Amino acid sequence: MVLDALLAEQHVSRAASRLNMSQPAVSHALGRLRLLFDDPLLIRRGGQLVPTAKALIIAPALTAALRQVREVLGPGGFDPVREKRTFRLSMSDYGSAVILPGLLNMLRHQAPGIDLVITQSGREAMLRQIMDGECDLALGVFPDLPEQVAVEQLIVEQFACLADREAMAGQDHLDMESYLSRPHILVAMQDGANTEIDTSLRAAGHVRRVAVTLPHWGNAPRLIQGTDLVLTVARNALARYERDPSLIIFEPPFPIPPFPFVQVWHERRSGDLAHQWLRSAVGTVSKSL
Repeated sequence: MVLDALLAEQHVSRAASRLNMSQPAVSHALGRLRLLFDDPLLIRRGGQLVPTAKALIIAPALTAALRQVREVLGPGGFDPVREKRTFRLSMSDYGSAVILPGLLNMLRHQAPGIDLVITQSGREAMLRQIMDGECDLALGVFPDLPEQVAVEQLIVEQFACLADREAMAGQDHLDMESYLSRPHILVAMQDGANTEIDTSLRAAGHVRRVAVTLPHWGNAPRLIQGTDLVLTVARNALARYERDPSLIIFEPPFPIPPFPFVQVWHERRSGDLAHQWLRSAVGTVSKSL
């Protein structure tokens, strides 16, 4: 169990927290394992513990053996009510707004001992964190994934537009000409990002004027009221504004392909029962959207 936790976490203190053991106890256990296998198993590199070649050979067999033991133990092998664990999740503020409220509600009722640390990064940084063991689960849009990263689709998202109702002058939508004549808000982690929206516009031979670029989904809708700006984002990000009488939500005047919003994790965590439960909880919350 100690070696399995160390290979998954690649960090002594996080492995200790996962096992409900002291850090010195885990360090001593690692020392005994190194003698047993006649191999360092994990070596320090760049502030983290990296598996040796022998550890990478051992890991799949160890995971399979522990899975068999857990199957024999049955459901008693994991109890979310008694589990005490900290998970590190990486997501944009879109994920935080759409998934996190329902997930926290579920955790507080069903697994009150599970704590979350939420971070925000770009796609590439999220995947690096997953590969390096710095992150347990990442939620987002990932067109390309490394071989060792597992994925589960949560939502197929559609796009929608948001505008100030008064600025729409009685209209309930914008045609292409009116859409292009308006200034727009772009949500992107960096200036000049190639978004699905602008890719679709260019495919149709059009370019929009982006008046404001900002990295946060949550703040963008608040900037619309009282202006002529238009925001085009994932529809679920606008759910809380559907009943706001000062704003109007409508379909874009051109087709934008939907995109899958997914959760990803490193395969070394696939056999972790607490991690399985957390992934299932995230999936349950997404189904309610």
